[in-house]
Amino acid sequence: MSKEDFASLMEASVKAGHGTGRRLKNGEVVEGTVVQIGGDSVFVDVGATKEARVPRGELEDRDGNLRVAVGDRLRATVVDLSADIPVLAIALGRTGIDLAGLQTARETGAPVAGKVTRAVKGGLEVDVGGVRAFCPASQVELGYAADLAPYEGQTFEFKVIELKDGGRSVVLSRRALLEVERRAKESALLETLVVGADLEGTVASVTRHGAVVDIGGLEGFVHVSELAHHRIERAEDAVSAGDRVAVRVLAIEHGDKGLRVRLSMKARVDAPEPPTVQADEVLEAVVVKATGGGVIVSTPKGDGLVPMSELGLPPGSDHRRAFPAGRTLQVVVVQRDAARGRLRLSAVGVARVEERKNYRDFSSGSGGSLGSLGDVLRKKLGLPDAPPPAPQATPVAAPAAAAVAVSAMAAAPAAAASPSERRPDPDGVVRRKR
Repeated sequence: MSKEDFASLMEASVKAGHGTGRRLKNGEVVEGTVVQIGGDSVFVDVGATKEARVPRGELEDRDGNLRVAVGDRLRATVVDLSADIPVLAIALGRTGIDLAGLQTARETGAPVAGKVTRAVKGGLEVDVGGVRAFCPASQVELGYAADLAPYEGQTFEFKVIELKDGGRSVVLSRRALLEVERRAKESALLETLVVGADLEGTVASVTRHGAVVDIGGLEGFVHVSELAHHRIERAEDAVSAGDRVAVRVLAIEHGDKGLRVRLSMKARVDAPEPPTVQADEVLEAVVVKATGGGVIVSTPKGDGLVPMSELGLPPGSDHRRAFPAGRTLQVVVVQRDAARGRLRLSAVGVARVEERKNYRDFSSGSGGSLGSLGDVLRKKLGLPDAPPPAPQATPVAAPAAAAVAVSAMAAAPAAAASPSERRPDPDGVVRRKR
């Protein structure tokens, strides 16, 4: 930039009313607003008597594109007050640094720029302006970085957290700067975040209780019960780290452990219509797990609970041992929770359903006899049917003999009467006594 261009920018800035405040000090960390962008400098109003400038190269990405625009806020360190305009550095060490610079960075918290030379056991070796430094593996990312090889050759900003032995032992932390950046993003996001908001996020990690989702600088938690409308035993069966997911904010809680945002994935998806269950329909169920109140099972019509009283076990039995995970059994639906879609089921009710079915078949004439209790139990337990009774000989001639006897009695002559009942008439005719 020519002196004329530099002077014109300064004059324009003064006319705009910037740069009328406190004096700056070397090593001071300041925040300001970008007010002008030149060919090799970015001018920042930091509320001082003069505006400050940042070398443009510190604000360009790897492709040479400027990362800021007029109106953006910056945080930088005062590194030179000897020139006509104060010079700021986004990160110290880009063009070299000495012990005094490292000490300034340690005391003020100003970041330093360093290039990772190699990954070693336990961390990264970093070159900060010609000074050899070390960043522990636990200080590389917000989470633990298992593979450090991809960091080799890259340049990052670090915070000096330890400086000993006259600068021969320098310990850095990238995580400390990432935490500051995350808190700034959290504050900005919280200004617009409300319960019920629908957002897009990235799964940061998966735990036994659910998934942690990054929603743009702020992390929220999706409990395993909020991952889907159907039952999910393990969160990793539904999501993996790095997945893009749609979530809805259920709650924003401020407590002793800090801010907590509860999210839901299933709230963004319409619940499927529950399958229709016919009256007295017997379902095949598979035990998912045993709980204190009964057994959770999965059926083709949905998941549900078979309470202890509906398992049909003798008093004192251990239902966990009797119904281990994976065992199959037959159940009938007792009740469906309309709000949650869960079922209340019964195993002992299957026998009652079978009895009613047998009675209906008997009443309609399609099922023969109703059968005995033994028949029902044999069917329930899967035992073979009882053998049919042995046939008995039936006297076929008995009805005919009885008919002949009746006819003979009807045709018997009067002489069959007993002698005591007969008396002679005068004409010699014997007549029956009346």
